[in-house]
Amino acid sequence: MKLFDAHCHLQDKRVIDKAPELIAAALAVGVTNFAVNGTSEKDWDLVKEMGEMYPSVIPCFGLHPWFIADRSPHWLNTLRKFFETTPTAAVGEIGLDKSPLAAGIDYSDQLVVFRPQLELAKELNKPVAVHCIDAFDDLLEIMRSVGPFPAGVILHSFNGTAEVVPELAELGAYFSLSGWFTYIDEKIAKNTLKSIPCDRLLLETDSPDALPKSDESSSDPEPTLNDPANIVAVLEYVANMSSMKKEDLAELTYGNTVRLFSYPGSKLLEAQ
Repeated sequence: MKLFDAHCHLQDKRVIDKAPELIAAALAVGVTNFAVNGTSEKDWDLVKEMGEMYPSVIPCFGLHPWFIADRSPHWLNTLRKFFETTPTAAVGEIGLDKSPLAAGIDYSDQLVVFRPQLELAKELNKPVAVHCIDAFDDLLEIMRSVGPFPAGVILHSFNGTAEVVPELAELGAYFSLSGWFTYIDEKIAKNTLKSIPCDRLLLETDSPDALPKSDESSSDPEPTLNDPANIVAVLEYVANMSSMKKEDLAELTYGNTVRLFSYPGSKLLEAQ
């Protein structure tokens, strides 16, 4: 089976020293590529270097909503320059978050930062990875005004309801499931899966976070760090929830992700 980790953070300070081993372990279980997402100006250089060092890494640059308070006055110009010097890159991770995880972060400021990044992805005709928690109404409104997005909008670690899927999909959204999905109520998980178009389903690890649930784990992810090889556990869980053979689900999601990341200038397009 071939697998594609549609969203991870191998540049994260908790795992960057182990990146060679983590990549090797994932390659050994069939993972061919990793979309490594930057989150702030502080790690864009690391992501760029990782993309240059590993043929399997798709670099992505974006300003995550949790880190907007630390941005420089010229952050958007800096971001543009990264895409000029790294044409292989996609956009991400950007987003909106009204959850307790974003407590203390000015939501109006999140909106100020989010929209120009979404517009930049549209302008550059690149896929964009979006973090959205408890803000799907605003996300839809902004996507309607800026979109549609033929290059794709990846709703990473998707946790929205089945009801929001059709309109998001119509605007160009893809729905990426991570280990977080294994903690959702099974009835809700199955209903969500049924709502996602087959050609818009992706798998990811969100490594080093989102460790998939095990039989022994509690209702929340364990503090143990996650790694890209665990995408196999996500695959098995989603296959079980959707009553698909894992081989068929792997083929489907791999094809979807390769198509999404085969944008002009990308590593995948150059390799074809």
